[in-house]
Amino acid sequence: MSNISVNITELKQLLEATPASHNIMLVGNHGIGKSEILTEHFKELGMPVIALFLGQMADPGDLIGLPCKDEKTGKTDFMPPYWFPTDGKPVVLFLDELNRARPEILQTVMDLALNRKLAGKMLPEGSRIISAVNAGDQYQLTDLDPALVSRFNIVNFKPSAEEWLLWARKEGLDQRVVAFIDENRIWLDKDPDAKEGADTGLDKTPDRRAWKRVSDIISGKRELKEIDAKIISSIVGPKAASAFMQNAAKRQLITGREVLAGFSKVKDTLAEYGIHQLSVVNEGIYRHLEVEKVSEKDVKTYSENLMSYFEFLTKKRKEAAAHFANINHQKTYMHANAFIATKCPMLVMMILSYVRSIK
Repeated sequence: MSNISVNITELKQLLEATPASHNIMLVGNHGIGKSEILTEHFKELGMPVIALFLGQMADPGDLIGLPCKDEKTGKTDFMPPYWFPTDGKPVVLFLDELNRARPEILQTVMDLALNRKLAGKMLPEGSRIISAVNAGDQYQLTDLDPALVSRFNIVNFKPSAEEWLLWARKEGLDQRVVAFIDENRIWLDKDPDAKEGADTGLDKTPDRRAWKRVSDIISGKRELKEIDAKIISSIVGPKAASAFMQNAAKRQLITGREVLAGFSKVKDTLAEYGIHQLSVVNEGIYRHLEVEKVSEKDVKTYSENLMSYFEFLTKKRKEAAAHFANINHQKTYMHANAFIATKCPMLVMMILSYVRSIK
């Protein structure tokens, strides 16, 4: 598929830059958080998101309302459905599973997408229409009419693993899940051994929503038992569950917080790490600074340990130092970068000097 692809940050920018009169169609796999991300984004703007699962609708009446007689005119009218806004305030209408809908439902969507109207009733001025579809041979889908497709701006939605990890940290997901995905990102959205587009039928495969359920299952348990492994297997599939259980059983990598709080205590262990492991630690440091509010009493400690850590990388693991410097120039961790810029100006100078030295 040749349509443009965006991650979460880019999607929010796209939504802000696109006029409300434009309809948007998000193309992506199931379980990547489309409705949650849209709801969170527009909630911050004071706009409610009304999610309609078109694939579950059996009759156009579910969308446009039921017919009734207008006592004044004697003509047939339609009662507004439960979700239709009656206060005149704009809403975001999220049409999920658009390409799972029955053809008669899609005909109703045609008028909605073109005229912002259902059974003669207009959506409030400023309302938005956003749809979501799945793409791939593994789904049972309805072919969409080109005339309907032409009424939407089409975007492939592909949230990055870094964005999911940042969300997982904010939501307080179990650290074992976060650490596993951080070290094995290929397991976040699929079975890496599965053929692209293959029909998995009832074979469970991992996705982002599933890993949240795994976290719910194991949260608060120090040791995972055989029954936990079976439950996890039912959520993400046996291969993903096996890889996760092995990862959880082994010694976990040093966290970003441990480096920030006491670099000298973990220095010897870090010296044994390879580039991949140190890259995971780097990301952990930035994620911690992005999510956690640093108290004033910890600022000096964090700043000194950050400089010591980066100096260690420049002497022992230059590739990891370059990775750390590269993260600092990205926009993924805006709060973390602001902390470093304001609280660790010497580290900023060290990073700039190091980057110049390798050019």
